[in-house]
Amino acid sequence: MTAGRRREAGLTRRQLIGASAALGGAGWLLRGTVGPDSANAATPAPPGLPDGPELYRREYQNWAGEIRTDQLWTCAPRTPQQVADLADWARAQGWRLRAQGYRHTWAPLTVADGTAESARVLLVDTSRYLTAMSVDTPDTVRVQTGATMEALLAQLAGHGLGVTACPAPGEVTVGGVLAIGGHGTAVPAAGESRPAGHSYGSLSNQIVRLTAVVHDEAAGRYVLRTFERPEADSAAFLVHLGRAFLTEVVLRVGADRPLRCVSRLDIPATELFARPGTGGSPRTFASFVERDGRAEAIWFAFTDRPWLKTWSVVPRQPFAARRVTEPYNYPFSDNIPRPVAELAGQLIGGAWSSAPLFGQLQYLVAALGLTGDLTDVLLSGGLLRDLLSGDTLSHLLADGLRSDLWGASRTVLQYVRPSTLRVTANGYAVLTRRADLQWVVGEFAAYYRTLLAQYRARGEYPVNGAVEIRVTGLDDPSWSGVPGARPPLLSALRPRPDRPDWDTAVWLDILSLPNTPGLHRFCRDVEQFLLRTFDGTRAGLRVEWSKGWAYTADAAWADPDVLTRVNPRQPPRRRRPGWRRRCRWRGRQHGLGRGRRRPGPLRPAPGLRQRVPGRPAALTGRILDSPTVPEVWVVLHEGDFPLWQGLTSSPLELLR
Repeated sequence: MTAGRRREAGLTRRQLIGASAALGGAGWLLRGTVGPDSANAATPAPPGLPDGPELYRREYQNWAGEIRTDQLWTCAPRTPQQVADLADWARAQGWRLRAQGYRHTWAPLTVADGTAESARVLLVDTSRYLTAMSVDTPDTVRVQTGATMEALLAQLAGHGLGVTACPAPGEVTVGGVLAIGGHGTAVPAAGESRPAGHSYGSLSNQIVRLTAVVHDEAAGRYVLRTFERPEADSAAFLVHLGRAFLTEVVLRVGADRPLRCVSRLDIPATELFARPGTGGSPRTFASFVERDGRAEAIWFAFTDRPWLKTWSVVPRQPFAARRVTEPYNYPFSDNIPRPVAELAGQLIGGAWSSAPLFGQLQYLVAALGLTGDLTDVLLSGGLLRDLLSGDTLSHLLADGLRSDLWGASRTVLQYVRPSTLRVTANGYAVLTRRADLQWVVGEFAAYYRTLLAQYRARGEYPVNGAVEIRVTGLDDPSWSGVPGARPPLLSALRPRPDRPDWDTAVWLDILSLPNTPGLHRFCRDVEQFLLRTFDGTRAGLRVEWSKGWAYTADAAWADPDVLTRVNPRQPPRRRRPGWRRRCRWRGRQHGLGRGRRRPGPLRPAPGLRQRVPGRPAALTGRILDSPTVPEVWVVLHEGDFPLWQGLTSSPLELLR
């Protein structure tokens, strides 16, 4: 390493190798759970709580530690009925309920950062007791929303069942995944037919029926009501952003299909993400998606060769593949190697210019753990060779190589443990034609590479994690196997009726350590580029609800233009027939009463505003009353034409 590069890293070799103490000050990045529960309260317990739920206090802290609160009153209901009882109590006492699981989220959808212990909010922990599940039929599973995805997939595997794709973390609740339209990465490979019970969109699109807490106007209390998928109102619950409370769902599933997961790190980013027509290489991202249907690229900052993973349906174990029987098969990622932990601590301690070195280190650790190839280590600078000492190499190679794995689907689909490095993330879905997949990836990659170089030239290092790219289909409601099913109203994968040719979503995420200087400004630059490039002409942009978006130079979820703008720069050429009729307010409230009502008064929202993507569904009435529904900015539109928008609070009311 040259002297100039060593100055750019911001550390001497002695400082870097010996500096582990700084990581202790940022140890929350690596913790799997929040601190211990405490019953010592500065404020009294909420008055008159129903008997039954377990009550305690807990600090709420999200995945990356960017949202942290005082110790808030938290309860764990033992039965679904106790949730309805809590909703009655909250309405009478003027409190709000917020469902929580394992807090694996980035967006302030549960509580805002800095929420004080005096806030009249009661967290409802579903993960302690609402975890029952059973396989009811050969193609459905009934599961309570506090169960983990790891437990659900293990239960399915025991019956020879599975899903096409799912989020990579296993310690997330089913309810949390459904609330934000959680997804994996999968589209049909060339020649692949969709098996019964499987789909290529979000897990929410697999819902057959659901049970939710709703207000019964006639009885004057909250009740548990089961909604069948064809019911118009069900569309609002399938992806609800934590603004409803589901206690149980029935999911469509199918026969499990063993998968082979192959990792490679030998393709330059300029080739893998090349713009169409610039090289004619057979090793483009789109070509791997076409061949296998399932692909993910992890591109560490300031490196030139991404970690490409592909999954293919292979009924029998290939000779060269390693058979795995449990998930989490990348120990170098789950158990942070000491050099990575030390350097992460140095970054957090202020040595942000070490980001290029950190990116190279993450790449080398992945390459060693996957392939065992020492070539890149031997060719790297002296500082990297010193970091990857003999003990570290022995640790990385101790469990064998991981570049070619085969097993039941869950064993290779779930690979992120809570012990992995905690990073923050932005997230977007680009809806486009399958034929334009490589164009989307190429445009994004070229801009990202150029922008990162521009920041580096100014001595700024806003990214120290990785870019992640995945591909899914959209939420075709027919895949649920329920005649008359409707797509999830708030899903980022909701199909656009005015663009039936858009059948694919490209997911783009940028990961970095929290509080990295310049990160928000960099993400704003990227977001504005995405909005300009995927403007609805050749592709359209939607946000990933659970991650960062609506960036200003200083914060996420803060740009009023992104939060409130729905229609594109050019209005549609004509209004569609019937649009005015669909603006009329309908007063039916979940079939529990009739009568016309008007939207309540509009007033500024104290928290996050939401945008409703896509055209309005045939949805009417109230989801939940004020104890469980915060103020939310709702925009309903057909295609690109906004029909109605405003703040609603009690209740959250949607139009048809």
